[in-house]
Amino acid sequence: MTTRAALLVLADGRFPAGGHAHSGGAEPAVKAGHIRDARDLEAFCLGRLHTTGLTCAALAAAAAHGLDPLALDEAADARTPSPALRSVARKLGRQLMRAARATWPSPGLAALAEARPRGAHQPVVLGLTARAAGLGPADAAHCVAYEAVSGPATAVVRLLSLDPFEATAVLARLAPALDQVADRAAEAARHGIDALPATSAPLLDISAEAHAAWPVRLFAS
Repeated sequence: MTTRAALLVLADGRFPAGGHAHSGGAEPAVKAGHIRDARDLEAFCLGRLHTTGLTCAALAAAAAHGLDPLALDEAADARTPSPALRSVARKLGRQLMRAARATWPSPGLAALAEARPRGAHQPVVLGLTARAAGLGPADAAHCVAYEAVSGPATAVVRLLSLDPFEATAVLARLAPALDQVADRAAEAARHGIDALPATSAPLLDISAEAHAAWPVRLFAS
């Protein structure tokens, strides 16, 4: 049974999947002086959305479309050059899997959990979760695209004491770009794994490796 309300549950920041502990690269960007205000946050989120956001949204859409999740997990590995980010993606995937199986148990989720006991990449798990919840590829892509920008926006509110109204306004202004990226991701998923985008943000990869070595940090990534 398909229900769009399930998308609200899955995209809710209070869904117990562990995303609140991650800044999506915003913490090292703030420390480096790349994010100082709402304008910088918007530019950062837009860049993240059109690179790693698009890639992850397409992986999720492909999983929701029914493509082989193990092959998609390998594709996600190939699209994540940073060892630190691969580790984060699998940790988040493992946490999401626990919440997803308790909320929308399905044979697909159970099979992936058995095949990847240390965790599959989070976008792949999210796509399977969306499928188990009766959602489609476009729904999964929208959820991941939103996560790509909402995580950094929430983190920057804490890191800079940014006015939360300003952060929310940034997300609202990004809404057309979110729709565009989600549509591109869902369309790519219709054409198989080889057609999935592999856009990346090298500075995010580099800063993730440096951030992982910090002795003191507010966010896990």
